[in-house]
Amino acid sequence: MSCYNASRKVLNWTTAIVHTDLLRVVSRRLVLATKTQSITTMAAQEEECKGNVKAQLAKLFEVSLKVTVPNEADVDPLIAACTGKFGDYQCNNAMGLWSKIKGKGTQFRGPPAVGEAIKNNLPTSEMIDSCSVAGPGFVNVVLSKNWMAKSIQMMLIEGIDTWAPQPPVKTAVVDFSSPNIAKEMHVGHLRSTIIGDTLARMLEFSKVKVLRRNHVGDWGTQFGMLIEFLFEKFPNFEDATETAIGDLQAFYKASKQRFDSDPAFKERAQQAVVRLQGGEEKYRRAWAQICEISRTEFHKVYQRLGVHLEEKGESFYNPYIPGVIEGLTKQGLVEESQGARVIFIEGINIPLIVVKSDGGFNYASTDLAALRYRLNEEKAEWIIYVTDVGQQQHFDMVFKAAKRAGWLPQGDNYPKASHVGFGLVLGEDGKRFRTRNTEVVRLVDLLDEAKNRSKAALIERGKGEEWTEEEIESTADAVGYGAVKYADLKNNRLTNYTFNFDQMLNDKGNTAVYLLYAHARICSIIRRSGKDVEELKNKGTLVLEHKDERDLGLHLLQFAEVVEEACTNLLPNVVCDYLYSLSEIFSKFYSNPECKVIGSDKETSRLLLCEATAVVMRKCFNLLGITPIYKI
Repeated sequence: MSCYNASRKVLNWTTAIVHTDLLRVVSRRLVLATKTQSITTMAAQEEECKGNVKAQLAKLFEVSLKVTVPNEADVDPLIAACTGKFGDYQCNNAMGLWSKIKGKGTQFRGPPAVGEAIKNNLPTSEMIDSCSVAGPGFVNVVLSKNWMAKSIQMMLIEGIDTWAPQPPVKTAVVDFSSPNIAKEMHVGHLRSTIIGDTLARMLEFSKVKVLRRNHVGDWGTQFGMLIEFLFEKFPNFEDATETAIGDLQAFYKASKQRFDSDPAFKERAQQAVVRLQGGEEKYRRAWAQICEISRTEFHKVYQRLGVHLEEKGESFYNPYIPGVIEGLTKQGLVEESQGARVIFIEGINIPLIVVKSDGGFNYASTDLAALRYRLNEEKAEWIIYVTDVGQQQHFDMVFKAAKRAGWLPQGDNYPKASHVGFGLVLGEDGKRFRTRNTEVVRLVDLLDEAKNRSKAALIERGKGEEWTEEEIESTADAVGYGAVKYADLKNNRLTNYTFNFDQMLNDKGNTAVYLLYAHARICSIIRRSGKDVEELKNKGTLVLEHKDERDLGLHLLQFAEVVEEACTNLLPNVVCDYLYSLSEIFSKFYSNPECKVIGSDKETSRLLLCEATAVVMRKCFNLLGITPIYKI
């Protein structure tokens, strides 16, 4: 049973136990039997949920709930981290259970009594120090600090990957970035690229095979005008290079202007589309030439961001479209409407057009073919599309059409498809982010500006005298590009955010710069100790005696459940919030005179705590696509 899956099936007890004394006798026997069984199974369960405290507690409370309410089937443990002072975690089942069992001859007299029974029926576990019941039956759990310390030290020895979530899927497609050929990548593509890369990284960390798909716009009527314009400007078009063509965006605009103003050119362009789609060699070669020049430009962005994708554009799925449309038609899903062929979606007043009135295909036909291919050929169990929120309805209709066709199950079961929407990038004027001449900002220029500002700040701090040129360049890359990524990811992706270099490159507050510097300071503490941290992991012992040590330890142990939450809800900002809190909690620990690290009698333990913090921070950076720095 996966600890990732919140839906846990419990034993369906069929014997109705009404008499209170009989219930007590049976309960005692069940406690004994269940606790005996837990000795043989708990170790395996803890191994399965290693690192995820919430999941391990859920396993314990699952045992207790079976004993407490044996007649209630399918009771999922409701475990949450505590925000109050009564414990570290809380089981919140009592009130819900009371509403189910009252009036059924139960021995309980209200939610607090149910909570007490849940607490008393918990199996013995080394992870729990104490439990108490508060209010309407909330069972508060205080974790054992010895268990906490051992768990953190075990992570240091075995590696952070042992804390990875275990989602119920083996293969996922993440469709992100997806720029259009012959057009510049802009800040909208930046959001899709950064968010999609982080989602892919979180799933890869969770041991899911991720197919990173770049669904580029490399097919369609616009290629007719581009090809004709290329033939006109470069009769020997195969000699045309990126340098010769120059700015591809300007080339696109010039061809569009010609298309709109010259009827003869427009007619030739329309014929070029037919010839391209008919497979004429000359036109295919010209199309491939234009695509390759665009790829070179896209690669400059991906290289700076450290993002890897596999291109499968619109042209890849084009041959599959007729078969998909034919299959949907045979199922009775495709209908004629005003000359077009459409699929009607219940609850939506506009149809999904799958064949235009001129017989051409469109985004919907391509997306349906791609979805079918990903399910059937690539065997994806989760297909995630990362685009702006404006495409929400389009994908909602595509997914509903796929459910009507029986490709996807009803409800939220796997295999499933999810649309990950995101808001706009705004300028400081509150409007869509553009340059002064109203053009959309080139992404390469934006990233280079972030790096150059980061480099200038390092020089200003005197690092030009202390560091090698290579160290300055690599640090400027990490800080500059990391700042752009984090400024995006720390926001809930559905909201708009304001792009501001001064804010994102600030070394104070919730910024990548602050966090990268905090990590570098921890690394500096370990270096200054002169100790071999690898030796300490195996020979030293971590303890969490002081409150600030324990607070830091508890936050470290919550890493796995945070990543699981971020994965489940496809929200990278959850990881950012956790990372910033971790940095703040570490700062409180380190600045406390009572928690002195170097030279104290607890130096070994506190160095291990420093190392654990650095390891978790580095994994957070890795999930966010940010390169850590080790000195400042």
